[in-house]
Amino acid sequence: MPRTHYSTPPADDTGDRRTRLAALPQPQHWLLLSLVGVLAVLALGFATKLIPGVLSTELALDEALTDHQMPVLSLAAVVASTIFSPPGIVLVLVASFVFLLVVRRSPVNAFAFTGLATFGWLCSEIFKVTVAEPRPPAALLDHPLLAESGSNSFPSGHTTYIAAYAIACFLLARRTRFALPVAIVGIAAVAGMAAVRLYVSAHYLTDVLGSVLVAVTAAVFFSGVWNRIGLAVLTRLPLIDRFGPVPTPLHVHDR
Repeated sequence: MPRTHYSTPPADDTGDRRTRLAALPQPQHWLLLSLVGVLAVLALGFATKLIPGVLSTELALDEALTDHQMPVLSLAAVVASTIFSPPGIVLVLVASFVFLLVVRRSPVNAFAFTGLATFGWLCSEIFKVTVAEPRPPAALLDHPLLAESGSNSFPSGHTTYIAAYAIACFLLARRTRFALPVAIVGIAAVAGMAAVRLYVSAHYLTDVLGSVLVAVTAAVFFSGVWNRIGLAVLTRLPLIDRFGPVPTPLHVHDR
């Protein structure tokens, strides 16, 4: 017998940019790939933490960076780290949501964009607690710019957030003439933040590499969930249609 289920929402065919993120690109086996991504992140985090000699080798990179600091770069690195601390991240996320919802009149893009970026960042916090890797010891470094402590080194929350936000920006710009420039700027921003967090001695190299893997894994999982329930949830929010169009989820029949 035919059965009914929610399909992946179709890409907007009306040309209305306000519903550009009604459907997010996703791999066919998104749930399996998400699980593999989670296991890969955990494997990287625990291997770095538990295998003897790995952290000491990575600490040598941080130490080398502290030996080649320049005043201008140091100031820029500290400012960037401060701006994209949790309060700054929340401010940017709220501003992005309000801009897309109120200014651009796009509830679909507002919830999808901000949801993806927020989910990616929060996933990094979950892995921090799970792996519980100690921060680089400031006492062993010559000139640490930010002597952060605690067992929350892996992955880098700053880098994960920038990566997740960059992915959200690219999805919003895809299939437009801005897609390539946004991708280039996004990659540069991720690489820049990763370098900043190493430069200020707040993280190890594997911390920032793991951050990219976390952001990609989170984006794959979020896209799969969004495509199945995102529009259905939005259509149930009171007065949401007053801010802009919200497509109705479609049903399909499998034989």
